[in-house]
Amino acid sequence: MANKFHKFTRRKFIGGTFGLTLLGAFKSHPFARERRPNILFIMSDDHANHALSCYGSRIVETPNIDRLAREGMLFRNCFVTNSLCAPSRASILTGKYAHVHGVKDNSTRFDPTQHTFIKLLHRAGYVTAVIGKWHLHSEPTGFDYWCVLPGQGEYVNPTFIEMKKRSKVEGYATDIITKMCISWLRQWSENMGDKPFCLLCHHKAPHRPWTPPQRHMKLYADIEIPEPPTFDDDYSNRASAAAHADMRIADMPDYAKELKPEMTPKERKRYNYQRFIKDYLRCVVAVDEGVGELLRELEQLGVIDDTVIIYTSDNGFFLGDHGWYDKRFMYEQSIRVPLIVRYPREVKAGSTDEHIVLNVDFAPTLLDIAGVEIPGDVQGRSLKSILFGKPVNDWRTAMYYRYYEYPKPHRVLPHYGVRTERYKLIHYPTTGEWELFDLHQDQHEMRNIYGEPTYSGVAMELKELLHRLAGELGDTL
Repeated sequence: MANKFHKFTRRKFIGGTFGLTLLGAFKSHPFARERRPNILFIMSDDHANHALSCYGSRIVETPNIDRLAREGMLFRNCFVTNSLCAPSRASILTGKYAHVHGVKDNSTRFDPTQHTFIKLLHRAGYVTAVIGKWHLHSEPTGFDYWCVLPGQGEYVNPTFIEMKKRSKVEGYATDIITKMCISWLRQWSENMGDKPFCLLCHHKAPHRPWTPPQRHMKLYADIEIPEPPTFDDDYSNRASAAAHADMRIADMPDYAKELKPEMTPKERKRYNYQRFIKDYLRCVVAVDEGVGELLRELEQLGVIDDTVIIYTSDNGFFLGDHGWYDKRFMYEQSIRVPLIVRYPREVKAGSTDEHIVLNVDFAPTLLDIAGVEIPGDVQGRSLKSILFGKPVNDWRTAMYYRYYEYPKPHRVLPHYGVRTERYKLIHYPTTGEWELFDLHQDQHEMRNIYGEPTYSGVAMELKELLHRLAGELGDTL
């Protein structure tokens, strides 16, 4: 099976010059309606959900991702369990928390012998591929085909590793990854169209260094983007971790050469923000365009309604919120991620969901939808019932979070915590400090109420919940 995907040359694959046989009649095939759905999993890197118009952004327009939300389900409370690229990616693959799969930071190698949803789908007859960013320090396993960026990868003329072989590809990374995915889909339709596919399209964008494509270099050039309400946060009335962290917009080195010596600190901060946020959003627009191209390809192949299409990100991102860029903290902009699922066979168009869902839920969800047994050691929970509009009993009302990496690159102190629908409790063991936020009264998380007598009972209950969740997940605090 794999050889059929390995015979074509890299030039033909990347250039898309090989022949194309469309599956225009696929819907009428007697097996099409009964067979397990295809899966297209699109994941960007560092894409905060407040940088999507379907999640309320009034600056950037993302019409193609919005289409997925309009024709599928949008999750309003999807969170990651460790807001960092490699740990989150490992959690998505395995359905497990970092202390179980072992990737607690960005430098630890993912153990490729572990079970992943990809391996289980492959074993169950799915044709599998991953194209784009991998960032797990070990080669992808369980895939019929893989072509990934080494490490973080580059935006312009990036190097790819295609089935162990390296080559430089001319062009812009987001566009290249999209074209590669389209080429692979065409090869699937020609060679293996009678089998369901699972394709992971992993974009580098909008990860730092926020290099837009040439066609969008002047986008937003004639406007000034509003600063977020917490832009001038002075980190008072908070644990010392916030002031200790080194990821402030005012001090970011990315645009240092453009700054004028006579600028005041306030002017430098505002200049950096305008450059950063515009470049970031320009990268997002390119991702959205790629999503549109993939949707059109699935339509041409006649399989768009037979395909579960997912859009998400590996973690959130601070877009000037609290005066920061990057992520890592257990604050909302960092741990929230977009999650949109389109599958009109079962998912109601234009639906939204408010449950607390996590990145560890992705693996069991995809297995469940594909009719593949979920291993007993998976820690996440399938979202299939939620997606398919069926009753859900005893769903989680709280989430457990833990961040480990320190000190480099941003000096964010290790911490762990619990978040309920209303409250969030965070502990920094290095300093012994706690933070407690009432999200109903303080949505921007500016006032630490830990230690206030009025909330002493809440703090005690949340501490008990925190230790209970950690124990249930096999973690030691």
